[in-house]
This record gives sequence, C-alpha cells and structure tokens, in this order.
Amino acid sequence: MIMTKEIITTKIAIFRKKEIRKILHNNEWWFSIIDVVEVLTGTERPRKYWGDLKKKLKKEGYPELSENIGQLKIVASDGKKRETDCANTETMFRIIQTISSPKAEPFKRWLAKVGYERVQEIEDPELATKRTRALYKAKGYSDAWIEKRMRGIEVRATLTDEWKKRGVKEGQEYAILTAEISKATFGMTPSAYKKFKKLKRENLRDHMNDLELIFTMLGEASTTEIAQNKDAKGLSENKVVAKEGGEIAGGARKKLELKSGKKVSTGKNYLSKRKIGRS
Repeated sequence: MIMTKEIITTKIAIFRKKEIRKILHNNEWWFSIIDVVEVLTGTERPRKYWGDLKKKLKKEGYPELSENIGQLKIVASDGKKRETDCANTETMFRIIQTISSPKAEPFKRWLAKVGYERVQEIEDPELATKRTRALYKAKGYSDAWIEKRMRGIEVRATLTDEWKKRGVKEGQEYAILTAEISKATFGMTPSAYKKFKKLKRENLRDHMNDLELIFTMLGEASTTEIAQNKDAKGLSENKVVAKEGGEIAGGARKKLELKSGKKVSTGKNYLSKRKIGRS
C-alpha cells in the first residue's frame, strides 16, 4: 500500500453528472476509488462494496493491485480531508475490469480522456485554467461569476503559498487558519457555512454568490498582506493574522449590510438554483 504525506487540493471531475474526487499525486491524477465504485454500481454502500472487492482481489491472486493503491488525503463529505483509497488511471482501469457494469466502457473512455488532459496541462499550464472555466460555464454559471471565482482561486493560491513560506503545515493547519478568516469575515466557519447552505460534499465557494466571493477574497487577500508586513511565522502567529485579515472583510461586510439593509451571507446555493430552474 502506497502511503504519502503529500496533500494537494481535491478537485472534482464529472462523469454523467456524478462527482468523482481526484487529486494530483506524482504529477498525475489519482481518483477516489469509492466514488468510482458508487458511479459504476449505484450502490448506497460504496465503502463496503470496495472493501469486499479488495478482499476478493487479494484472494484471487491480485496482490500487486493493492500495492498500487494509495491512501491520499482528499476532502470528505464533512469538508475535512481524510485518507481515502485512490488509484491512478492505469490501476483504475484494472479495478474497473473487475466490476460488472454497463457503464464500464463509457467510463473507461472518460477516464482515459481525463488522464490525457493532465499530460496536456503539464505541457501547457493555461489549459487547466481554461478547462476550469469551461466546466463552470457548462454547469450554467454566468461569465461574471466565473471571473470572480477564478480570481478567488488565484487569491487563495497566493495565500496558501504565503503560509507555506511561513512554516504553516498543509492540511489541518491550513484548515484552522481558513476557519479563523471565515469566522471573522462571516461569523461562521466553513463547515458551519456549508450547513447553513445545506451542502454536503460540494465545494462551498462554488455555491457562493458574487458578494460572498468578494468578501472571501478580501479576507484572504488582507491576511496575505498582513502576514507579509508582520513577517508572521508558524501557526500561532498566522492564526492571529488570519483573524485580523478576516476582521477587515467582516467590518466591510457589516457596513454594507447596515447601508443596504440586507445580509451578505445567504442560505441559497447553486443546487437549489438549478432545482428552481427546472420547475
């Protein structure tokens, strides 16, 4: 079993409107096996199905398959990163062959395409950004929203790069600092915000409106600026800075709410928007 301490942001791939988590590891895409199992089998207990299948594969003489499966930390339904069985494209093909499903062949073609796209992105990094924009567009988001979301991704990347330089550890410590910014900005941690919007595994920022995205960016950009000016080191110092950065955005949010008479944070999400659109 491959073990790793590498933690990279979880991405979502879409196969026939079903979400499959993927993560970059050793410069290639690795996919959540239980997500693939759920898509191919339709089972309500993908973890049990995969557990039984693993035992069967070992029993039938495929021990090398287990050796090529890695436990990587990806975002779970509660918003926290947890170690999950993942496999690269080659290993995933072999797993799919053991699952009897009419979706197997189209999924193989989809998997090959996603794997090839990663090769293209290595050669031309701008393709990743273009594909992200295209995915949001295909989901029905407006161009104006997409621009803010893409800018927010850049602001977030700048902040996490700054944290890394300042000795903050990826994963749990990043989550702690992000929670501090969110609490000071919106009065809610990201996990509480997801409950407020009635979200489960979905990405919170993909369900924010324009103002929510703008204040999120303000909080994170302010945190980056203060961290640089104060030369904050380690978790404890950056935790203070994260609160200060969030308070700048939180203060601006409260002033806007006072003048407009409306709350910035809303329980609406993109899922409910799509349901309304269909009715």
